[in-house]
Amino acid sequence: MKILVVGATGTIGAAVAEALSARGHIVLPASRSGETKVDVEQPGTLDAVFDAEPGIDHVVCCAGSGSLVPVDGGTDEEFVQGLQGKLLGQVFLLRHAIPRLPDGGSVTLTAGRIPETLRGSAFGVLTNVGLEAFVAAAARELPRGLRVNAVSPGWVSETLAALGEPDGGTPAAVVARSYVEAVETTGLTGRTLTP
Repeated sequence: MKILVVGATGTIGAAVAEALSARGHIVLPASRSGETKVDVEQPGTLDAVFDAEPGIDHVVCCAGSGSLVPVDGGTDEEFVQGLQGKLLGQVFLLRHAIPRLPDGGSVTLTAGRIPETLRGSAFGVLTNVGLEAFVAAAARELPRGLRVNAVSPGWVSETLAALGEPDGGTPAAVVARSYVEAVETTGLTGRTLTP
């Protein structure tokens, strides 16, 4: 299968691309800065990739970010930017992929788990739970046997290590297994997988 991995230059995206390649899939890595450019905040960039790369069967999105803006801090614009980058960007990615994927194709999105004690976690919960609820509802509306799922990783070991916290988290290679499962499991749709 030919799989577009958006966010393939990130820690999780690189691990997902590697895991899918190891299973014999043709992986097309994409990111804002890579050779194949896709930016979830600019959905037309996905259309351009589908035009240039025929035969994409599945899309995996490991991109999308939003800062943790405290409810009593930051600006409304920061909230909107975060919603655009993490939540709406992935929603638009699914919408643009639907007419381009073959029957039975899939889109796998990325939610996440935010520690409730972390300041700004309310914003993270809003975007992640919103995305998970969207995936569950959208799966019922998809035509032609298309599937949509989400993966909701917590802290990734490599990210914590880069932040000076050498202990804890889940290795990116372990997180990547959930993405592989979402792509390869026929009939799996509307679910949020947690590594």
